[in-house]
Amino acid sequence: MKFIKSLYLNNFFFYILLSIIGMFVCAFIFPNLYNAVWFVVLILFTFLVLDILILYATKTGIEAERITAEKLSNGDLNPVTISVKNYYTFKISVKIIDEIPFQFQVRNFKIVKTIKASEQKEIGYDLRPTERGEYYFGYLNVYVSSPLKLISRRFSFDKDKMVPTYPSYMQLRKYDLLAFSNNLYQYGIKKIRRIGHTMEFEQIKEYVQGDDLRTLNWKATAKKGSLMVNQFQDEKSQSVYMAIDKGRVMQMPFDGLSLLDYAINSTLVLSNVILKKQDKAGIFAFSKKVENRVFAEKRASQMQKILETLYNIKTDFFESDYSRLYVDIKKNINQRSLIILYTNFETMDGLNRQLPYLKGIAKSHLLVVVFFSNTELNTIINKKTDTIQEIYDKVIAEKFMFEKRLIANELKKYGIYSVLTQPENLTLDTINKYLEIKARGIL
Repeated sequence: MKFIKSLYLNNFFFYILLSIIGMFVCAFIFPNLYNAVWFVVLILFTFLVLDILILYATKTGIEAERITAEKLSNGDLNPVTISVKNYYTFKISVKIIDEIPFQFQVRNFKIVKTIKASEQKEIGYDLRPTERGEYYFGYLNVYVSSPLKLISRRFSFDKDKMVPTYPSYMQLRKYDLLAFSNNLYQYGIKKIRRIGHTMEFEQIKEYVQGDDLRTLNWKATAKKGSLMVNQFQDEKSQSVYMAIDKGRVMQMPFDGLSLLDYAINSTLVLSNVILKKQDKAGIFAFSKKVENRVFAEKRASQMQKILETLYNIKTDFFESDYSRLYVDIKKNINQRSLIILYTNFETMDGLNRQLPYLKGIAKSHLLVVVFFSNTELNTIINKKTDTIQEIYDKVIAEKFMFEKRLIANELKKYGIYSVLTQPENLTLDTINKYLEIKARGIL
């Protein structure tokens, strides 16, 4: 039974068989061909048996292996390598059909190659996942044909291999080096002169010899009766929190990924940059309630903790509760921190509903609201109009784009910084804003 399941007749065999049927039809007209046709049939089945013996003479004709990373990077092209080793003493043709996870919806995957005797060949292809979670590969099927090409023998390898898909860790390598730089001038941002005080007040302590006399706290000295000085914390240990809105406004797709996944990928990269700049990175997500929390720290294990938390973010895209976000931040984040809020506002009405809570957060912390421009509107605006309907669509699109700029200006009125960006530029623009804030000493 195992032999029968692994044996497949190739198209070449059926082409020959079809030709023989045509020859039999001709034999009715020319009877002298009848015996010759049967001789051809005998030759065909002789070669068929010979092909079977050649392919099944050895138990291990080939070895194949699917080589993937331990985890896939969401939204990026992930290389997959198939290594095939030929143990036959002759050149073979292989047809590789890899059972790719159902999330990719690839139903016509096929690779055809020729491998010489005793040769090992590596064949690569790319996968771009658009969802976080577990991806299960099925069988790696390799169909082998001899030079006769009448039949194929199927070999199956690597059944039920699971590879998890994490937020885009590939971008970490892309922006890793930039963490040691104070600017991203190669991407167009200007170098900003550092101004202001570079220290943040932490506590009052007794004066000891060597302390800076300029930090004397005269009120505390008068109360205590001994010299007291203000102790400052170096700005390199400032807390930076990334708050991810996982409500329905983040469900909008772009290039296969939702805005939520773009925000998660950006958060991972920005956390790495923050830690490399010696600041403390923390995250939390919110919708109907605040969850997926990682408190801001700069331990060696912080990146792994953030990565695992981002991987496990799940949502049903409910309406987000900003009042609960405000209460949670007021309760749990006592020290003045930089809070980068990933969300999306399409209209001024949407902003005005949440503006009181954003203003409340901005009173105690430095708040940066990151929201998205609609790239489809740009396509409509830049498209040449020929009909009245297209003109109408263009005017409406320009109105919505103008409203996005109004939202940014409205936030600025209340001392709230904003980043209006396209999804594909989210990571770069957010890093630029963080480095700008650090360079200007705003926090």
